[in-house]
Amino acid sequence: MADLQPANVKGMDVPIVNLIPLRKRTVSPRNYNKLLANLKSVGLIEPFLVCQEGDQFFILDGYIRYKALVDLGVENVPCLVLGSRDLYTPNRQVSHLSPKQEVRMLRKALERLDEKTIASAFGMDSIKTRLNTALFRDLHPQVVAALEKGKIPQSAAKELTYVVPSRQAEILRMMQESGDSSLAFAKAQVLATSPNARSKKHRKNAPWEKGQQTKRDLVKKLTEVEKHYDFYSGLYRQYVGDLLKLSIYVRQVVTRPALRDYLEKNHPEALQFFESLLAQSETKAAV
Repeated sequence: MADLQPANVKGMDVPIVNLIPLRKRTVSPRNYNKLLANLKSVGLIEPFLVCQEGDQFFILDGYIRYKALVDLGVENVPCLVLGSRDLYTPNRQVSHLSPKQEVRMLRKALERLDEKTIASAFGMDSIKTRLNTALFRDLHPQVVAALEKGKIPQSAAKELTYVVPSRQAEILRMMQESGDSSLAFAKAQVLATSPNARSKKHRKNAPWEKGQQTKRDLVKKLTEVEKHYDFYSGLYRQYVGDLLKLSIYVRQVVTRPALRDYLEKNHPEALQFFESLLAQSETKAAV
């Protein structure tokens, strides 16, 4: 923005081809696309600040808007024309909106415009996530005030919604007294909250339910392991029993001299397999 002296200032439409930037700026693609969406939806609200020298108009304030309008193919733009560059004093201390200020601005805009128009101006599909009205609705007024002033982070404020508003105010005072407004501090105090001060709203993954859920999950896993153990141990016992029965018949084969001689001459690999089977069955039986 700029400070203007009330002299030699006039408003007029200027062909964009006659505009010449005095200084160039860079902007992130995200902010540039947001500006494009705003210009398409709402149009140019703030005129360019220019200085006329002959047929040329030097842009004193508005280079990013100028670049966007060129990309959009706009031919004429409204300008505030100064007679001298000396009348212009740039203000480089730009104060950006905080998230809480942006929420208040959006709520005020919703009093006159519909949500779709506002979202289009911001280059967004929806502004529901930006408004975050549910969070403010569940917070104690003191917590809301602290959040808007940046005294506590939004993550800590969200954690406080697990308890009733009076408990929220109590935890907020503890944060202020200890000088600790971190999420970790908020979580610790929420976990220490008595059951009657917890929020009655049904919430998934509430802090005090996470421990119980962990226990339930552990019991479930242990039950499954026990079932698997019973199944495989039963299968193993059956295998050992069948192996022992088989070893009885195999022992009769390899201990008979005639059968053993026949196997040694004609099927030595079968005899070797039978002997290893007997050795294995003896090991299993010993176990």
